[in-house]
Order: sequence, then C-alpha cells, then structure tokens
Amino acid sequence: MRYIGAHVSASGGVENAPVNAHKLGANAFALFTKNQRRWQAKPLTEENINNFKQRCAQYGFAPEQILPHDSYLINLGHPEAEPLQRSRDAFIDEMQRCEQLGLTLLNFHPGSHLKKISEQDCLARIAESINLALDATVGVTAVIENTAGQGSNLGHRFEHLAAIIDQVEDKTRVGVCLDTCHTFAAGYDLSSFEAAAETFAQFDHIVGFNYLKAMHLNGSKSVLGSRVDRHHSLNQGEIGTELFQFLMTHPATIGIPMVLETIDDTIWAEEINWLRGLQQA
Repeated sequence: MRYIGAHVSASGGVENAPVNAHKLGANAFALFTKNQRRWQAKPLTEENINNFKQRCAQYGFAPEQILPHDSYLINLGHPEAEPLQRSRDAFIDEMQRCEQLGLTLLNFHPGSHLKKISEQDCLARIAESINLALDATVGVTAVIENTAGQGSNLGHRFEHLAAIIDQVEDKTRVGVCLDTCHTFAAGYDLSSFEAAAETFAQFDHIVGFNYLKAMHLNGSKSVLGSRVDRHHSLNQGEIGTELFQFLMTHPATIGIPMVLETIDDTIWAEEINWLRGLQQA
C-alpha cells in the first residue's frame, strides 16, 4: 500500500494532527511535535500523548505512516562547538518526543558547514550527531532529508547522504527522505518518466532503495540545478507531472509515508486523490 498525505498543522497540540490529516482523506501525515522555529518547547503532557495515540488508532494511522519533522534551527554539522552541542541536545529531545508518541521516524535536514569547515568534516559531524542521538533513544529511525543545496547546506548530492550513512554505526536506524523539489533543484532531472527513472537508478546505486524511508512530494518553482528551494503545487512549476506517475508505480514507494509540502493547502485533498488515481493509470 502507498501512504499519501500532507504536512498538517499540530496547532493546539500534537493530538490535532491526525484529525487534520483525516479531514484530507490522507493515510499518511507529517507534523512538527514542537514549534519548529524555537529551541525550547513545553514537554508533551500525558494528555497530549494519550490523545495523539488514541486519535491515530481511531483514524488508522500506524507509526510507519507518520513522518515527524524536527526544528529548522538544528544544524547537526555546525562547525562551532557550542552551537553544535545545542543542536545535538535539541535533536535528541526531538527523538525522545517521537519515542513518547510511539513514532518510529524523525525527518531532519542534515546540516551546514557555514564555510568554516570542509564538507568531509561537516558530514562526519552530522554522522556523529546521529550516532549520539541513536545511543540516547530506542526505536526511532533518523531520516535524512536531501536538500536543494542552498548556501552551505549539505545533503544535496546523493554522495553526501551515502557518506553520512556510511559513518552511522546502527544502519538499521538511519534512512533518507527524498524531497522531489530539492532533488530537482539540486540538479537531478525529474521532468520526464525517463529522467526520473535515471535519477532513481542513481539513488539506488549510490545510496540504496533499502534506505528510502519517506518522500516529500512537491513541484518546484525553481529550475533544474538552481539550488534554490521553492516548492510549488504538483501540477505547476518546472518539474511537470510525469514524475508523480513514475512514483505512484515504482516499487520503492510502497509502504513509506509520501507527504505533500505543496504551497496551496486548500487543494491538498485534491492532490492526494489525484496521486491515488495515478496508481491505476
């Protein structure tokens, strides 16, 4: 089965996210378990946790259908000791919040070297950060999101993802979330069925489909190779729609959460239904 949904609001409490996903007709969703633009957050209460689990059960969302995302402030490859430690502490807190909610995935952006250390050293710091978080938690997989490559962000090359994974000690608890907009902006063509097949073959060769744990489904306002992260609706922008036909018929996308982060949330239900229809096209 393919799990298709959107990154929904958790405003008012994490327990509202499964309700919001259900209203879309989704069978997957993403959420922030805390404010993504602040370092500190109130701990989850027993009421939050119990209501979240109850509503997930009520609406048929199992842990493998849910993709929480960590704070945008975290930089697991930070070149300076104090900000790096702050990021690592915050990431462990995010992993522990997933543990509390009974979730098994945590999606995150890998990190940035800020032009102060080499790419190799930054990738090693990211892997070390993941190792520390895995040692401090149980049952949650660290899911690295590929990036568009803006500024000094790493993760825009499949080789970056492979290098991080290679240095993670417990490879059963690390994976990748491929974002279609980021992939395209990073220079991997997805604008036709044939181009998408070639890009996915590269990913499988360099990283491996066994590490593909989730996807973000987005159109792109930016052109191929721009390294500019600007999402669009699925049927608009530079990528076109053949990609999504490809994804909805590719065996690697079965059983993983595929989450919309497109720009118009008023048409998410339509986009979800359209994607579902492509499975039979």
